[in-house]
Amino acid sequence: MTPPTQSLLKYDNPVLVSRNTDRKSPKGRPLRVSPQQPAGPVPPPPKPKSPAADSIKQENEEILNAILPPREWLEDSQLWVQQVSSTPCTRMDVVHLQEQLDLQLRQKQARETGICPVRRELYSQCFDELIRQVTINCAERGLLLLRVRDEICMTIAAYQTLYESSVAFGMRKALQAEQGKYAMEKMISDLEDDKRDLERQVNEQKAKCEAIEKREKERRQVEDKKHTEEIQFLKRTNQQLKAQLEGTITPK
Repeated sequence: MTPPTQSLLKYDNPVLVSRNTDRKSPKGRPLRVSPQQPAGPVPPPPKPKSPAADSIKQENEEILNAILPPREWLEDSQLWVQQVSSTPCTRMDVVHLQEQLDLQLRQKQARETGICPVRRELYSQCFDELIRQVTINCAERGLLLLRVRDEICMTIAAYQTLYESSVAFGMRKALQAEQGKYAMEKMISDLEDDKRDLERQVNEQKAKCEAIEKREKERRQVEDKKHTEEIQFLKRTNQQLKAQLEGTITPK
């Protein structure tokens, strides 16, 4: 496991833990190692604190560790543990947090609008840091902010699921439309082929009709001419017979 990356959430210095040592619950804070005392005169002992203040501080630290668990990683076969800082914040810490947030957004080129995992992760770290700062001063307010954070995360997860479902639905509809497009294009191509074939048949039938009409017209003209000639022949024959009959009947 690689060491954790830089985070907007403020942590204490990492503490080396033996791999054979059982990991303790993150609710306690027994992992902090006090620095070695330098040689020299012994400093005066600190002023004794009231048991109630120590109990409240210990309870707040346990709540802080429950809200923001320590992060662990292996490095060179050694287990390192880093807990969130329990140092109270000042106004300058809040200003520095805002500056770091803006700097990280610019460095990681987070998008200002739309869906951006980088921007979401940075704002999540910033919100966790605000929860840490509030929890140190008031554990109840920190727990309430934790509920707000969990509700926001649940809502975002629901929106993400809805978005993924809508994307999958859109992809299915696009594929169905693409398949329907190919089927429609094939049907259009077949219909165009049928249309061309029918047009060819119509043209052939028109040509046949024109040929038949022309042939019938020519035949009718020939028959009319023949009929006219026969009538003229019969008229001449009739006149000749009539003249012969009149010549026979008339006395000389």
